[in-house]
Amino acid sequence: MSRGLRSWLRWVGYPYELAARLRLWGYTHGWFSTRRLPRPVISVGNLTVGGTGKTPVVMYLVERLTAHGKRVAILSRGYRRRSNAPQLLVSDGQQVLVGPDEAGDEPYLIARRCPQAVVAVGANRYALGQWVLGRLPVDCFLLDDGFQHVQLHRDLNLLLVDATDAAGIQAALPVGRLREPLSAAARASAILITRVDEAHGGESVRCLLLDACGSLPSLVRVGFRAEEFRRVGTGERLPLDAFRGRSAVLFSGIGNAESFRALVAGLGITVVEMLAFPDHVHYTRGMIDTIRAKAKACGADLLVTTEKDADKVAPLLVAEDACWAVRLRTEIVSGQEDLERLLRLDSARGRTGGHA
Repeated sequence: MSRGLRSWLRWVGYPYELAARLRLWGYTHGWFSTRRLPRPVISVGNLTVGGTGKTPVVMYLVERLTAHGKRVAILSRGYRRRSNAPQLLVSDGQQVLVGPDEAGDEPYLIARRCPQAVVAVGANRYALGQWVLGRLPVDCFLLDDGFQHVQLHRDLNLLLVDATDAAGIQAALPVGRLREPLSAAARASAILITRVDEAHGGESVRCLLLDACGSLPSLVRVGFRAEEFRRVGTGERLPLDAFRGRSAVLFSGIGNAESFRALVAGLGITVVEMLAFPDHVHYTRGMIDTIRAKAKACGADLLVTTEKDADKVAPLLVAEDACWAVRLRTEIVSGQEDLERLLRLDSARGRTGGHA
């Protein structure tokens, strides 16, 4: 991108940034009302568009809260779901009730991976929380992608920032990936720097955040590690070294396709082609035919996708398709004690976790 075009796009982004500042100022100064649910609310969100790893972090938090004896409900917008219902119960904590098209791919994956959690989707998260409480016993709520949802009070405000995306947090849309100014990180209860590994320790984004905010809340460093392969449609499980030295066509509809490529390549698989579809894509038979044709043309041994995509493509595959999904686990690299302290919700209730 030329310097002149980049400069012009920065000017285009200023109204977007100004609108975000004015909206937050209105909530902070009481122009708009903030509503409060009668259970503690933990928000997990981004400052940026695109993937920072919210879904695996939400699943990790469900696991930890359940270990603390909490019955958790996840409130999600259900982005790009096909159901028009204002409130939809994806899981009642005992069984998954709808599929990924109706629920949205991320709520469905969370419901499947966290069978003990209630999962519900709806645009108005306050109304959704009240609706859930009228039907099921809940101890606390996890607000998925809630950092900008300031109309709902949260007791903990967890902000995710990608360690590999220092460039993306230096400018607002459309030049960078910021939804609101970087200084908005100051209203977080804790900042989780994700995708931390040997190459990206998170120091560059920490310095950018510190420059923008002056001081920072608790920092937690998070890594996502491959756990195993699962065959799409059958659930067959294989260890991570099963395909070392083999070739693959990758396909995904996620916010950070390059991180997925790096993860698969790190497992010793030769990536001969990668098809990166838009985040939350709805797959069609034609798209699967294209993926198959790519694999045949490249002489690839297998197809590899993400766990989020696997549920959506499973009905479109045939028995001969050697399609495998990488299952991930979340690891806390540093800051475990701080995070555990914040998750003790009995003492957290009443803390604002920043503005709104």
